[in-house]
Amino acid sequence: MAINTVMLVDDIPAHLDQITEIVATAGYQTITAISGQEAIDKAKQLKPDIIFLDVVMPDLDGFATCRMLRDDDATKNIPVVFVSSKDKEADKVWGQMQGGKAYITKPFSAEQIIEQINNLS
Repeated sequence: MAINTVMLVDDIPAHLDQITEIVATAGYQTITAISGQEAIDKAKQLKPDIIFLDVVMPDLDGFATCRMLRDDDATKNIPVVFVSSKDKEADKVWGQMQGGKAYITKPFSAEQIIEQINNLS
């Protein structure tokens, strides 16, 4: 699968700006969202090729967001990569159980982000 459009989801503007800069500089189209619900709505409408999803967000966390994306026929095949400050092994395993394809801990590098795009394309 060729990846052209990447959705980036984080409720902290500085983190969202950082990951957006990395992905855009690498030549990908970007879609941003600042909440789990916004990510779900935009994913259904815009069909990104991959989603980088923060875990710790108010209202709807990344794990719940991923479950909802997996349970919807319109979004179930979009790979999700968690990006989180939660770095315990249990968090990574739980993320995989929710349907995540990979898990990157913050702070992240540009290489880690691009590597996941390449791995999932």
